[in-house]
Amino acid sequence: MCGICGVVEPAARSVDPGPLSRMMDAMAHRGPDDAGVFTHGPVGLGFRRLSIIDLAGGNQPMRGEDGQVVSVVNGEIYNYRELREELGARGHRLVSSNDAEVVPHLYEEWGIDGISRLRGMFALAIRDERADRLYLARDHFGIKPLYYARDGGTLLFASEIRSLLASGRLRPSLDTQAVWHYFTFQYVPDPLTMWSGVYRLPPAHYLLFQNGALSLHRYWQLAFEPEPARAAPSLAQTAERIQDTLRDSVRRHMVSDVPRGAYLSSGIDSSFVVALMREREDVDTFSIGFSGNHREVNELGAARRIAEALGTRHHEVEVSPGEYRDLFARIVASQEEPIADPSAPALYFLAREARRHVTVILSGEGSDELFGGYPIYREPGALRPFEWMPPGLRGMVGRMARALPPGMKGRGYLERGARPLERRFIGNARMFTDDEKRDFLRVPDARGLQDPYSVTDPYYAASARLDPVARMQTVDCHTWLPGDILMKADKMSMAHSLELRVPFLDVAVFEVASRLPVEFRVGRGTTKVALREAARGILPDEVVSRPKLGFPIPIREWIAADLHDFIHDVFQTVQPAVLDTTYFEGLLNDAGTFVWNRNRKIWTAFTFLVWYQAYMEPQSPWREGLGEPASTASETVSAMGVTTRAR
Repeated sequence: MCGICGVVEPAARSVDPGPLSRMMDAMAHRGPDDAGVFTHGPVGLGFRRLSIIDLAGGNQPMRGEDGQVVSVVNGEIYNYRELREELGARGHRLVSSNDAEVVPHLYEEWGIDGISRLRGMFALAIRDERADRLYLARDHFGIKPLYYARDGGTLLFASEIRSLLASGRLRPSLDTQAVWHYFTFQYVPDPLTMWSGVYRLPPAHYLLFQNGALSLHRYWQLAFEPEPARAAPSLAQTAERIQDTLRDSVRRHMVSDVPRGAYLSSGIDSSFVVALMREREDVDTFSIGFSGNHREVNELGAARRIAEALGTRHHEVEVSPGEYRDLFARIVASQEEPIADPSAPALYFLAREARRHVTVILSGEGSDELFGGYPIYREPGALRPFEWMPPGLRGMVGRMARALPPGMKGRGYLERGARPLERRFIGNARMFTDDEKRDFLRVPDARGLQDPYSVTDPYYAASARLDPVARMQTVDCHTWLPGDILMKADKMSMAHSLELRVPFLDVAVFEVASRLPVEFRVGRGTTKVALREAARGILPDEVVSRPKLGFPIPIREWIAADLHDFIHDVFQTVQPAVLDTTYFEGLLNDAGTFVWNRNRKIWTAFTFLVWYQAYMEPQSPWREGLGEPASTASETVSAMGVTTRAR
């Protein structure tokens, strides 16, 4: 796990080392152990290292046989040993035991198509000196972020937006389309970022920069291919295959030369990962809960019982609303873009505790998207009666539903049933409609902006022949997963120089999950049918059968009491021209009127305003690319007062 950056100035004889140095310094928390630079002519590549594999010999940039191919890699390549053997058999001489060294040799042997052979998480850059090309690539699922921007003819790229800002070459402003999307999705979907002119490389893509021109290419297509239940292996056979494939993935994800552990909640995903790790070694596990009057949402008790059943060294952290408040600005700054997922700050505290004990952490992200774990995936079954209605009748039902009083039981069901799947589901979060956004966003020419369906329609079109659940999974895998789940996981862990690995998001695991019949995903009154069957006998029965809880955060109580004044002060003091904060003051203070999803809407605006203050207000040092990273591994965490205990 590292940070990479670079500058390519086609019109220059030699690259200016100053911006490159500042870019590296701005993300020192991603790689506090070492730094490396490559400069030749108009190209400069920078690297910050968090040492994980081959601690003594894995420094980057890496070079190919004759030095004409140079690469920097952020992430881990889990099939690097097989690739080393294959490359060695083809005459390549690799001099270290580091996983990243396979990349330049892979390129020498198969060109840029070689990246499709990588099994792992990565954001990488490859410089081909002979052909005068630069390639940027991002892993299959978007586990690791990679950003790029143009300054005239110059290309800049980095693992973090703060690194791009630190170059001093950019003066970006708010991207109005990104703001519009954020207040729908609670994050900014690829390829946009909240910064005008700064883009996120989409997952499973590579970018070619040559002769001053950019071109974007897809190297892998995430596609579900579910088998009919009558033609598929039995549930027992499928469960066994899931077990074997996930066990292999966990084994690969455990490879490191530094201490490793795992997050543990009360659910099946993290518990399954921990159980498979525990088959190989003793494991440190980490759970989080909330102190004060909100213990009813805690998972600590259930997680503790799982840890005891599996025999792990268990660590717990409890966070108070005051600690959320005191560090919220720093946490949001670490996100670099607003992500209005209330669980993101919790991950910050959890990662900080884990980093006291380990350098690598395994987690259960991706299981819900691949195996059908979200409760919303059961909705197509519940709404099946509407599918038999003629379009005219469905439209009439929708109009009747909208005439019912807000909050009336059954209104939401009728409204959703009256709409086709493509218009009722755009992902796991839908904060505001376009009509609602026009009430508080002050965006010029708002009616000329793209609506949220412009993001999801391409994935619905590509999955038109699939069952509704697979289509919803397709949308989530391309939007919610990289934009929210993986983004917060990366930013919150790397704020503490902690490498987070996600064994469910492995191409071999996806191959199994993508073939599951819909009955093996949702049904029998539950979700993740096949995965639960695979975990049976490995995990306690109470875990196998436990419904999904998500990541329970007590924001309703906090907004009503503990954080109310803090949020109110933010609404009063941060006044961006793009946003009418009086709209949200009304939501905050008029709790007697029914507003669907009120607390999440308040949290969405609150997060945006804290981010805006951190990065966009004139006095913000980040606006000029100055300042320090939000957190580093050397930070004195004991001064922050979070209650921790080990079991």
